Amino acid sequence: MSPADIRAVLKDELARIAPDIDFEAVDPKANLRNEADIDSLDFLNWATALHKRLGVDIPEAETRELVTIEGALAYLTRKFAARGA
Repeated sequence: MSPADIRAVLKDELARIAPDIDFEAVDPKANLRNEADIDSLDFLNWATALHKRLGVDIPEAETRELVTIEGALAYLTRKFAARGA
């Protein structure tokens, strides 16, 4: 899966959790919990949705890598590269 495809999934799944957020206006280096005004439960729901949609295991200890768009994109790109997808 390409980084562009992953980014599209990030955008789509974030829209389900925070429908009022303008994904394109979010600073990719900013903390999503602050930018999207989501609580920790919503953040974990987002991580779970990414896991289900992409089929990538995201251990709870590694969810800290998903706190920014840039971090989530890098993390998921590495996961796909590691499994040869």
